[in-house]
Amino acid sequence: MSEATPSDRRILLVTGMSGAGKSTALRTFEDMGWETVDNLPLSLFDKLFEISVPLDPSKTERSIAIGIDSRTRGFNAAAIVERIKAISESHSLEIETVFLDCSGSELQRRFSETRRRHPLALDRPAEEGIGLEREMMTPLRRWANYVIDTTDCSPSDLQKDLRTRFGAGSTDELVITVASFGFARGILRNSDLVFDMRFLRNPHWDPNLRTQTGLDDAVGAYIADDPAYEEAVSRIEELIEILLPRYQAEGKSYITLGFGCTGGRHRSVHVAERVGKRLREAGFSPTVSHRDLAFPSTDSVERVAAAKNDIAGD
Repeated sequence: MSEATPSDRRILLVTGMSGAGKSTALRTFEDMGWETVDNLPLSLFDKLFEISVPLDPSKTERSIAIGIDSRTRGFNAAAIVERIKAISESHSLEIETVFLDCSGSELQRRFSETRRRHPLALDRPAEEGIGLEREMMTPLRRWANYVIDTTDCSPSDLQKDLRTRFGAGSTDELVITVASFGFARGILRNSDLVFDMRFLRNPHWDPNLRTQTGLDDAVGAYIADDPAYEEAVSRIEELIEILLPRYQAEGKSYITLGFGCTGGRHRSVHVAERVGKRLREAGFSPTVSHRDLAFPSTDSVERVAAAKNDIAGD
């Protein structure tokens, strides 16, 4: 595996909530050829940078990822922020921070499934440790360059995300993800722009279309027959084409466009596919994904969500 050149060497602090994926992240960086150090005591930070990142730019050193969390000896989030700032200035280094976040309910589920004890609640419910840790971590989360919410991520999803953001093959090209989702199962996390497609007629209420998805031609034709469809979706596409170059000019390297409907199987899927095709024709290379496509389509989900949002169920 080729090492990083001095020009693309990176220094990354990897932190976040316990159970949010730090171990997976560090393994991913190691697989990408980075040096990794986990739970380094704060007192040793200066020595690590003096040894691992020499000031002589002619020396080729690998990128380095440093894991730190609430278990780290002498942990104090505010103090860590100040220490990293001081090290950055004294060594003329750019040290970036990625914070892995996750919802409390999902963290509780993960600790329950693995039967692990939360490091801050060894003799108490995990919920108490999660709340305490979230409060402790606030300064680091606010200061982080990248905040990645792993609530809906599998380990492979997180690995893919990290490789996209930090892999050696990264370029200045804008990495675009067009994703569909269902509001009934929660809004798409880590999305930069979210478009609500629930104003369109809902194929779920047609018995012949209910079991099909937005990938099927019959469903697409049904949605496109809505009087508001063409004008609304065309304007959304025009807006996206205006914004993407602006985001890129401002240095944004990746962007996620979320399209939601009630269940995430019909309207959002169809529109996400259409927008993905439009962006390809415009010269972009988007990845299209459908978060909730595998979930069954049920009347209860559609009716409850429709009533909650004052949307007609037919």
